[in-house]
Amino acid sequence: MRPDGRSARIQALVAVQAARRGARVGVVDVCTAAVAALPVGGAGVSAMSRTTASHPLCSTDDISEQLEELQLMLGEGPCVDAFVHGSAILTPDLLAGALPDRWVVFADAALDAGARAVFALPLQMGAISPGVLDLYADVPTVLDTEELADALAFADLATLLLIDARIEETGAPVDGALKDRGLEDLGGYRAEIDQATGMLTAQLGVGIDEAFVRLRAYAFVQGRRLAGVAADVVARRLRFSPATEPGRTDGET
Repeated sequence: MRPDGRSARIQALVAVQAARRGARVGVVDVCTAAVAALPVGGAGVSAMSRTTASHPLCSTDDISEQLEELQLMLGEGPCVDAFVHGSAILTPDLLAGALPDRWVVFADAALDAGARAVFALPLQMGAISPGVLDLYADVPTVLDTEELADALAFADLATLLLIDARIEETGAPVDGALKDRGLEDLGGYRAEIDQATGMLTAQLGVGIDEAFVRLRAYAFVQGRRLAGVAADVVARRLRFSPATEPGRTDGET
């Protein structure tokens, strides 16, 4: 599967930012590209979890850095709500309309920091949600339909990068064949991971969360990238069994 037009355009914008840094594509490049493409002043990504401590991963400026830290420290704000509810939280103006009562402290602190509008987009792949992409503007701002669609595409790409980075953060060696994988393949890569996870729910008789954990665990143990393992599952070169360790199918060379 090839990425659609919007995804391909977003991937290209992010690739440009990575090229300027002279590094592999990361979530920081998603943030900088989003700021360049959307009517916002800054962006940040926080890793979020229901079982371990959440923490900021990157931010583009001092204000976005403060917003990430404020929300995680206070336990309130659009970032927290986006993660808990799994839906985008769009706040065009922190001084207008009825804000949730639970944002009383955050809203004042965000205004003091220099933010006026805040948009929080959950990073999601199926039931998996590794974090949130936050965007802010220093003036009242409304994202139109196209801008919101682009923002969601940036969030989708950040999700892919963050999920795959978590495999590497454990210290597992990187799969050589996929080490320099280009962004032009990420649209198909996401579809492969989704498909592979779905196939494992049937093979293992478990839910989507457990299937994805098993996929990641196998990638780690084998010292491989998540994308490579997903491709093998989809191509039926690798099959998981509830009673045994995952194994190659008959005829695999």
